[in-house]
Amino acid sequence: MSNNTLPFGFSIATARKVTPLRQRMIDDMTVRNFAPNTILCYLKQVTYFSRYFGKSPDRLGPEEIRSYQIYLAKERKVGISSRTVAVSALRFLYHVTLKQHRVIEMIPFPKQEYQLPVILSPVEVLRLLEAARSFSHQVIFSTMYGTGLRVSEALHLRVPDLDSQRMMIRIEQGKGHRDRYVPLSPKLLELLRTYWRKLRPQPWLFPGQFPTQPLSREAVSDAIAQASERAGLKKHVSPHSLRHAYAVHLLEAGTDIRKIQLLLGHRSLSILPELKSCRPAREMTAHVRAFHTHVGMSRCV
Repeated sequence: MSNNTLPFGFSIATARKVTPLRQRMIDDMTVRNFAPNTILCYLKQVTYFSRYFGKSPDRLGPEEIRSYQIYLAKERKVGISSRTVAVSALRFLYHVTLKQHRVIEMIPFPKQEYQLPVILSPVEVLRLLEAARSFSHQVIFSTMYGTGLRVSEALHLRVPDLDSQRMMIRIEQGKGHRDRYVPLSPKLLELLRTYWRKLRPQPWLFPGQFPTQPLSREAVSDAIAQASERAGLKKHVSPHSLRHAYAVHLLEAGTDIRKIQLLLGHRSLSILPELKSCRPAREMTAHVRAFHTHVGMSRCV
């Protein structure tokens, strides 16, 4: 494998030669079957840590790690989730790659904060879809909302993954390296067929600037932010907001919570009670069913 290439064709963005330490860390993550996105995130975090001190990580110890964590928390005011990724990356580097096991005890995880997700109403979802800057963006948004896919799962769809005979979409190696199927509604299938006839995308359903690579998560995040602003939404909207809306709107329509768990690809029900608490007190079943039909959301009730 090339020094600047990860498994599955993901490339490492670097202008200089990969150091032996960096290559060893890549190899350590590869043999453990880490997801390409996880590998890239860990490498970025270790790079940020090294650049902060201007030294190679193998020349830095517990005191530097402690100072860096304080810097992230106090000066940069980095969010809990990002700090958790940084800690995970450093713990892997020192425990696995550098085999400095005692250092692990001095790299604590920040205490997690549990917040309810922002939920878009059916009307707000429709406004977001209509405010998409391009037809391609509208199709991507509709696919994520109509199936509840994670943004990375939607962006790695290929045309053969759409099974119009069984009306299912195959998700290959989603989060946790697991395959699953999600329902494909007739309305969404019609939209995707119109999209395919116009653009003829290959091999990815949603290609990026280079056809051999899928559209990036950053591009979708930017498109969502622009559409949210154009739609005049006051809520903070991200690609994951469409997944949350999918789950809550199914709950509002009467779908069993365990069925939603399977559709979302969750191994546990931990997040679903939080989503359940986001439902309005008064059910809007008839309204939600009509909206699902309009936007092509999977019919699971």
